[in-house]
Amino acid sequence: MRTRVSITLNPELPSGMPARSWTRRWLCVLTVLTVLGIMPAHGQSSAGVPIEDMTWTEVRDALKSGKTTVIIPVGGTEQSGPHMALGKHNVRVKLLAERIATSLGNALVAPVVAYVPEGQVFPPTQHMRFAGTVTIPDEAFKAVIDGAARSFRQHGFTDVVLIGDHGGYQSLLEKVASRLNRDWAGSTARAHFIGAYYEAAQGPYSRVLRDHGLNDAQIGTHAGAADTSLMLATDPGLVRRDELKSSGRDAAAAKALGVSGEPGLSSAALGQLGVDLIVSRTTSAIRQAVALRH
Repeated sequence: MRTRVSITLNPELPSGMPARSWTRRWLCVLTVLTVLGIMPAHGQSSAGVPIEDMTWTEVRDALKSGKTTVIIPVGGTEQSGPHMALGKHNVRVKLLAERIATSLGNALVAPVVAYVPEGQVFPPTQHMRFAGTVTIPDEAFKAVIDGAARSFRQHGFTDVVLIGDHGGYQSLLEKVASRLNRDWAGSTARAHFIGAYYEAAQGPYSRVLRDHGLNDAQIGTHAGAADTSLMLATDPGLVRRDELKSSGRDAAAAKALGVSGEPGLSSAALGQLGVDLIVSRTTSAIRQAVALRH
């Protein structure tokens, strides 16, 4: 199970301790908590900050300061084998979107879209054959993305970026962006479908893993070494390490559990290579797309 850390701050002066020493110790504690991200630094930059963590006046001021790009990260709630939590895509795309926004320097991050098309409800198809997966119709999905994008444009964002952590809806995101741009023709706003985000996690990342000794069967296409490594690098608490089994399970048995590849060969180090690759390529693609608009 994922562990949650609860910290109780009790700045009461212990008996017999000099006030100056206690104050110095508390300053050290607060500094460490701030560095770890447990406590925010006062007046910190809004670059890369999720909009859901901001007040409306902070968003207004961020726009005035030039942060006119918003990233809409799309995840998905689906099975990822017995070793990864159903929210894998949502957690991963949020963290990577924040890194991308920070790299851009002028972007904020919208709340993650967590419900996406995952197959037919009845009879169940694709990931809907596994408990916990949530699916919605294509038209409902496109309507949510469209409405969110138009909301951000109304508030003053001029570049609305769509990125998705799941392969099944990439073409839908592209269609939404195309429709928005037709409607926004002649205005200062533009929607950008950035396929480079998902593409980087496929061929380019697979080549990196092959360079580190893994073959395609081990890398896999879902919940294998690649997918699991990315999760270990972004939020290892969502990985059940006691379920990581890389040997003795044939392809048919793995498929029955929703796995393609060998997750037991995954590591946070391999995942970090993928994270850096995705962030770098996506940041470059967004900059190029925005430059073309001008």
